[in-house]
Amino acid sequence: MAEEKKAQSAGVWPTVKPFVNGGASGMLATCVIQPIDMVKVRIQLGQGSAATVTKNMLREEGVGAFYKGLSAGLLRQATYTTARLGSFKMLTNKAIEANDGKPLPLYQKALCGLTAGAIGACFGSPADLALIRMQADATLPVAQRRNYTNAFHALYRIVADEGVLALWKGAGPTVVRAMALNMGMLASYDQSVEFCKDSLGLGEAATVLGASTVSGFFAAACSLPFDYVKTQIQKMQPDASGKYPYSGSLDCAMKTLKAGGPFKFYTGFPVYCVRIAPHVMMTWIFLNQIQKAEKKIGL
Repeated sequence: MAEEKKAQSAGVWPTVKPFVNGGASGMLATCVIQPIDMVKVRIQLGQGSAATVTKNMLREEGVGAFYKGLSAGLLRQATYTTARLGSFKMLTNKAIEANDGKPLPLYQKALCGLTAGAIGACFGSPADLALIRMQADATLPVAQRRNYTNAFHALYRIVADEGVLALWKGAGPTVVRAMALNMGMLASYDQSVEFCKDSLGLGEAATVLGASTVSGFFAAACSLPFDYVKTQIQKMQPDASGKYPYSGSLDCAMKTLKAGGPFKFYTGFPVYCVRIAPHVMMTWIFLNQIQKAEKKIGL
């Protein structure tokens, strides 16, 4: 009986492990990156440059302001990153099997990344909405602030005030943004690992660092336009007549393009890149360290 239970456990863990490892690495990275993410959101909401936003936040709200929404950020990683990294691993393993064990071409990795991003975004959209609202709350007039105390309070209030489906408000641009980000992040990482190992002959540490750097840049470059639209949709408030400034993500994109041109979508790109790239890099580095620790203890 004991051997049967051990065999069942051994069969379950390999399936669950990519999801657990992905979520854990994403949550660890978020703890480090949260202050930069907070500044990025404030820049996108029109509060000035990175230096201005940082100075004003320190003067008016204190150090704690940089960690507003941390609970939502961790919840987002526990859902979004768990789902996307776990599903990407499963998808690529299936694709490699279908490819007779040969390395996948870049376009197949990109397709796996797109699919994994969509799956992760569907699971993580409620926590993402809570995170954006908590980070943007201090920028609103006092009478319009929602004053969520934590992520779970935010989710409860959204359901109570706006209905269950409101948890997926802005889910369309969230999913599209996640697909773009994960296509850039996941496909470029796997491709860079192969290049660093096979073509450059780098060791493990240098390979992980180099591949994660490339992965972070492409994740930022591919996803920022969609992130900008997503943020505008999720934080919008109705006017006195109850009308919202945008009817949807496409309307937001067209109005933004008309008002500011294509470069408007890259508002805050340096800070966004500084935020996304290190988060991606640390996610991969933490994931690599977790996997090494599991090998040492025989998991």
